[in-house]
Amino acid sequence: MNQLNLPESLRPFFGADPFAEIMQMQGKVFRDVRGRKTIQVTLGDKSYFIKQHFGVGWGEIFKSYLSFKEPVLGAMTEVRAIQKLDEIGIPTTPLVGYGVQGNNPAKQQSFIITQDLGDITSLEDVCADWKTNPPDAQFKQQVMIKMAQLATKMHGAGLCHRDFYLCHLALKKAALAQGEVNLILIDLHRMMLSQPSGGGAVIKDIAGLIFSTMDCGFTDHDWALFKQHYLPQTAHFWAKAETRANQLYAKYHSKKFQQRLDVEKSKMH
Repeated sequence: MNQLNLPESLRPFFGADPFAEIMQMQGKVFRDVRGRKTIQVTLGDKSYFIKQHFGVGWGEIFKSYLSFKEPVLGAMTEVRAIQKLDEIGIPTTPLVGYGVQGNNPAKQQSFIITQDLGDITSLEDVCADWKTNPPDAQFKQQVMIKMAQLATKMHGAGLCHRDFYLCHLALKKAALAQGEVNLILIDLHRMMLSQPSGGGAVIKDIAGLIFSTMDCGFTDHDWALFKQHYLPQTAHFWAKAETRANQLYAKYHSKKFQQRLDVEKSKMH
């Protein structure tokens, strides 16, 4: 599979082989893990994010299948996710360009370029001190309702984020300063399509969201409000989501996981 989708506005910044040049580009590193790097670059007077995928290897593919997970081979997962979110009206990072080279799924290289959203923050940062410094009640209600509405639209369309945490729900600071909660869903590189709205992948999404709020002072009353504005689900669904959320919380706070996070953070500069 060889594809290159690059707007004419960006072509002057590259030579005869734009794909190779983009895969070798350097910039401000936001994420650098095995097989994938996310950088911020400036082309002309505009800022962009580039995710470079260097091939996952057969080991990672087999590991995913043995765990009954869909392997993420490269940038096209995120490309399709953005296109689908655009269709159903969920704001996300605007797609600028993408490219894929190689037929071997283990060695396939790819990239995606998205527009820099500008001065944004995440719900994780917004809610960070809510446990000790509770927000205005009306504002908190607005946050819960907007999260539920976004999740309803996403899961109702058969989409699962697979990293559905507060840190991946972004807001523009200017709008937030006016008290507006307009959520932008980001970091879509693992998103799955065509999932049943009450299935295991959706349970994991909701569990991830619950887990990410566990140190933010969210109450049972807050989650009751979320449920009122979310898809109708069974008591079994919510019990499984809460159990998994507690497991995620224990794993996150384990010594081994914290050491891994420290290694990842050390690669950012």
